[in-house]
Amino acid sequence: MSEVSFSIDTEELRITVDDGVATIWIDQPDKRINTISHDTLDAIEQALNAIDQEPQVRATVFISGKKDSFIAGADINMLKELKDPSDVRALTFRAHDLLQRVKDSPKPSVAAINGACMGGGLEMTLGCDYRIATTHSKTKMALPEVQLGILPSGGGTQYLPRLVGIQQALQMMLTGKNIYPKKAKRIGLVDALIHPPGLHQAAQRAALQLADGDLKPDRSLKSLTDRLLESNPYSRKIIYTKALERTEKETKGNYPAPAKIVDAVRTGMEEGLEAGIRREAELQSELLFTSESKALVSLFFAKQEADKNPYADEARPVQRIAVLGAGLMGAGIAQVSSVNGVDSLLKDQSFEMASRGRKQIWKNLSKEVDKGIRSQFERDQILERVQPVDSYDDLHAADVVIEAVPEDLDLKRQVIAHLEEVVSPECVIASNTSALPITEIAEGAKHPQRFIGMHYFSPVPKMPLLEIITTEQTNETTLATAYAAGIKQGKTVVVVNDGPGFYTTRILALYMNEALLLLDEGASFEKVDEAMEKWGFPMGPFELFDLVGIDVGAKITDVMESRIPDDAFQISRIAERLAAQGLAGQKTKKGFYTYSGEGTSLDKEEANDGIYDVIASSGQASFASSMVQERLGLMMVNQAVACLDDGILKNVTDGDLAAVFGLGYPPFQGGPFRYVDTEGAASIVGRLEQLERKHGPRFAPARGLLELAERCGSFHA
Repeated sequence: MSEVSFSIDTEELRITVDDGVATIWIDQPDKRINTISHDTLDAIEQALNAIDQEPQVRATVFISGKKDSFIAGADINMLKELKDPSDVRALTFRAHDLLQRVKDSPKPSVAAINGACMGGGLEMTLGCDYRIATTHSKTKMALPEVQLGILPSGGGTQYLPRLVGIQQALQMMLTGKNIYPKKAKRIGLVDALIHPPGLHQAAQRAALQLADGDLKPDRSLKSLTDRLLESNPYSRKIIYTKALERTEKETKGNYPAPAKIVDAVRTGMEEGLEAGIRREAELQSELLFTSESKALVSLFFAKQEADKNPYADEARPVQRIAVLGAGLMGAGIAQVSSVNGVDSLLKDQSFEMASRGRKQIWKNLSKEVDKGIRSQFERDQILERVQPVDSYDDLHAADVVIEAVPEDLDLKRQVIAHLEEVVSPECVIASNTSALPITEIAEGAKHPQRFIGMHYFSPVPKMPLLEIITTEQTNETTLATAYAAGIKQGKTVVVVNDGPGFYTTRILALYMNEALLLLDEGASFEKVDEAMEKWGFPMGPFELFDLVGIDVGAKITDVMESRIPDDAFQISRIAERLAAQGLAGQKTKKGFYTYSGEGTSLDKEEANDGIYDVIASSGQASFASSMVQERLGLMMVNQAVACLDDGILKNVTDGDLAAVFGLGYPPFQGGPFRYVDTEGAASIVGRLEQLERKHGPRFAPARGLLELAERCGSFHA
């Protein structure tokens, strides 16, 4: 280690020097991950000033002092504090200047990336002369700003297209999706890959080779087709046009950021870097103050809070989770447990059936191996944590047991009785059910205080939400431990009180029922789906019926109907009639639509018009899209408020978060409660009263809406 010393007045980073290479260790104090804030920008600027003035330093390495994270992006609190467009432009230009400073330095620089490298963190590396990343499964790169309703404003819209090509850059920025190491190397986002233990040394070697002129990275586009397409303004114009068309098709015009991302890229590539940087700053100053961005940012903060266990002091350690039922749901729960380092017992009626569940996990993980998301070694390590069993006695050492057997009340009670005979007195017993009241399942349990609901969403490895349901008898230790288990599984957790359908199933079931009532009235299910997709849902209600199973929908309807006031709701019997004809949706490859393919990877083929013959409906009645959206959207919103009135929901933030993360409620609206605030409670009440006059008492405004409208208030401060 060199005797060179630096006087840096910051705790954000530290500098070490070895053989002429200065390493900037970004390691923010008292934080699990690094983010970019004003202090971070100040610290990096100080470090560069010191390094530039030290003749013994020939090259620089940027690396994180955190274990599995490089830089997770900009500090969202910093963005939230920006008050007007001029503040946004000033911050953007400062980030641009710092990136350009790194790029123009006579001393070459290397970014050494391990773990998450997101947003502003990735943008910072674009100024470096060389990027080397580890092959660790936690290493991933992305520009996810579009998911917050904004664009990359630290130079991403300008430097990324020049590095990986316009098409790859647009795909990254318009989707916000993660890029994993193998693909990052393939597209030129990084120059080399290394195993984690050798990262720093490899980066130092590369830095010296760059300084000596012995290393010259290849910056040409990898694909001949890409080079031809991006080599002239005429073909580039086609790229921009196609990107806008795809964006419009996917977003239905509900999100302003994607079109502005294309605008910023086009300006920079066609009018030059300086014009592009100015355009990037200008567009960001517009986007940050849109209602869409504010809604998406509110969800970001809500998720951050939900990812912390408010009952942590009461939680018992969770080292082993047992799952009863090795079907897609049970196997999915075991998978998210084992992926996150928790030993999992997977039980079914026979060892063979439990082993099939484990094999499904292997298939899911193997797909990730094929995509370069994780290595075969990591897959095999994860699978070793999944143990198939066929006896209740094998579950005695579990910390949490989650039953995921079919939705049958008697069956679930039998399972609970067996479990209480074998598990330890401290073990939490949870039911994964989408509709059956937890209190009813727990009837007859010897220790109802340790019983709780843990409602997962299908497919479990992809859906981020876990809805925990407590009864009047559930104690705080049980809740705290279940919450801890959910966090360990990587889930975003909300806690609700018990009631018919809890929160998510209740608002979804009555939304879906309203769609069926439209079908009863002669509507086209395709047009209803189109209307709700345009409103912002990822899929319409009838395609969703096919996904979850029309037979499952019919069972949920039965559960809900027996527990809601008869005079308040008109229940459609369509799902029951279709299920009786063997039309279950994707599981039978035929429902409202027909499907092809095998396993869980099915492709939607075409509408199944035979549905109309079964339900004796024409499908020809004319309903304006706006009316479809009003009936279905306001049914869900009104029921969300009713859940708050009834004490099912504990707060409106959880209500918004659960609707978006669990049900696909349009994220740009921020959730049903933020939608009320945006539209105004008085407006929502007036529209519901119109629907009530036309369609009956199921549209009567919830008490909380009436009270809010009367005092001209809002749900969120």
